[in-house]
Amino acid sequence: MSMSRAFMRKLTIIAPVIIALSVLPCGWGLPSAKAAPQGHKIWLPLVTNPALIHGIQGSPGELYAGIFWRRIAYPTCGWGTLKGQALRNTIENYHAHGIRVLLTVCQPSNSAPDRFSSAPLMDAASGAADAVQCGNEEMKNNDPSVSFLYWTPKDFARLYDLCEQAVHAVRPGTPVLLGSLDPHVGGIDYGPLGQQVSYLNQMQRAMNQFVHPGGHWDWHTQTLGLINSWHDGYPDGNTNSLYYLFVFWAQQFHVGLSNLGRYLWVVEGTGCFRGCGIDPLNRSQVAIVHTLALITDVQTAMSLNIPFFYFSGKDFISVGLYWPIGVLDLNGHPKPIRQDLPLGARSLHLSCPSGNATVVDQEALLAKLYARCSPPSDYTRVIES
Repeated sequence: MSMSRAFMRKLTIIAPVIIALSVLPCGWGLPSAKAAPQGHKIWLPLVTNPALIHGIQGSPGELYAGIFWRRIAYPTCGWGTLKGQALRNTIENYHAHGIRVLLTVCQPSNSAPDRFSSAPLMDAASGAADAVQCGNEEMKNNDPSVSFLYWTPKDFARLYDLCEQAVHAVRPGTPVLLGSLDPHVGGIDYGPLGQQVSYLNQMQRAMNQFVHPGGHWDWHTQTLGLINSWHDGYPDGNTNSLYYLFVFWAQQFHVGLSNLGRYLWVVEGTGCFRGCGIDPLNRSQVAIVHTLALITDVQTAMSLNIPFFYFSGKDFISVGLYWPIGVLDLNGHPKPIRQDLPLGARSLHLSCPSGNATVVDQEALLAKLYARCSPPSDYTRVIES
């Protein structure tokens, strides 16, 4: 029982870029200004606590108040122009406003003659992002429509090594994520998850036999990117693919769930509405699934202090289909808690460390959840009613 390949393919290749400005979060301190390579003037201190890493991915110009990490993409991902000085200026602007950046550097097509060129990797590294994801869904070999994404473990070992070296040449200690795991259903898709472990084992052998002969590289010491897209929280409130994915990977890393955040980041978290048992033409069902999945996944990741990036910031249209999976609508406006109803038709009263808060839109809901606010015990009934 796997997720719709068409659904996940679209999530892979159409992820937009975010440019957003916000205020500095309380308790993080002012940005530290130091000299940096390639003209980058402002560093923010490295974040070593995974409990502080939660962000969003979206489109240029969108503002996400109260959300202090952004996931953006280098042009090797197939869209955008964030390279060279434009990339450096963009990230420096984020840093000037206390916002940290996860930069995704996708692998080129597996047939590209210059696929091992270090130039784009060095350029991406010069952006001085706070974390870099080297590769995206490099294990995908069961969807002919995106067959260009798949890299053999041996080839990807070489590319990842080049990418990691480039990033650490600019700033040692910057977190570097080992690509991203193709999305599967936790607690159900055990076969595909086992294949992912096999890929990593093959990559490890290639790294120690061909990339660095006689080396001792071990994928268990790396940090993996995870993609999750399922109707978590629906229909019975117990569905939670993300939790069971965490259980599986904690077992592979031989760590407790409370320590998994140092080995696994959720780089794309969202709910599904097509090809997963949800009726895409039933607007109320899609709306309910969307918000329940948002709450379930964010709470699941944050309860275990695992980094989480919500996908996507804004709704979009792809291949003539409307994808209502953002916290903003197509025009960049905040979406109601129930996106099939008017703004204010549903509200949630949250309990927060700094006091209670009431939210009526999804952008504010996400920001408050990241601020460790808790929804009311009957939030499922409120959303479904």
